[in-house]
Amino acid sequence: MKKYQLILLIDDNRIDNFIHQHVLSKANVCEDILIKNSAVEALEYLKNPDHVFPDVIFLDIRMPIMDGFGFLRAFEELPEEKKSAVKIFLLSSSIDPIDVEEARKYKRITRFIHKPLDISQLSPYI
Repeated sequence: MKKYQLILLIDDNRIDNFIHQHVLSKANVCEDILIKNSAVEALEYLKNPDHVFPDVIFLDIRMPIMDGFGFLRAFEELPEEKKSAVKIFLLSSSIDPIDVEEARKYKRITRFIHKPLDISQLSPYI
């Protein structure tokens, strides 16, 4: 597996973030893991030109205030040169077929993964 500089986890569930951070750390796929507990907080981070832009984003769908699809719509407004190489994985406990269908509308989504994250779900994508 390729080793990335930064992976961004976006999820309002702190336990899921803890588990997913542990899985990614154990797999040794990145130098750093950044956790944001909301889509709004993640977008604020991404809009700051002084921040390192992530190579990979793991994005929950169901979050308060702004859901994962709202994040994806806002993400599309960011400069192309920053976002073009980012891999986005939807990481959700949702089994709603409407969510899966909605996810297919976004070309930037690399894969839809059901929680909890297991590193075997990432090959050959990471």
